[in-house]
Amino acid sequence: MISYNYEIDVEFQEQEAVQWLEHVITEEKRLLGNINYIFCSDDYLHKINLDFLNHDTYTDIISFDCTVGKKLQGDIYISIDRVRDNAKEYQVSFHNELSRVMVHGILHFCGYKDKSAVDQTIMRAKEDYYLGQL
Repeated sequence: MISYNYEIDVEFQEQEAVQWLEHVITEEKRLLGNINYIFCSDDYLHKINLDFLNHDTYTDIISFDCTVGKKLQGDIYISIDRVRDNAKEYQVSFHNELSRVMVHGILHFCGYKDKSAVDQTIMRAKEDYYLGQL
């Protein structure tokens, strides 16, 4: 089950996103467990970054992966402030950038990484592929 939790106001088509993300999970040959999206502010996510990862930086997403086997589970925190800023910077719609970050978290749960340049290229290609199906 995919659930949404709000620490900050954000509007999007919840059910459309659920259907799309379920499709991504199926196409990646994974099973849907319990995935919680928590939409929050920069400050909220910065504190999580400091407290849990010891990183003193702002970020758009932090995912806590609790996947067991092929069953995807975990919490995905998304800074709506970062998503808005990134949408402006990359000249895309807020909806497009939010969708990119949401699928990015799912892809992490599927095992994709983004630390190296090669991994980033693969991750971006996957994001683009699934955004094209939205």
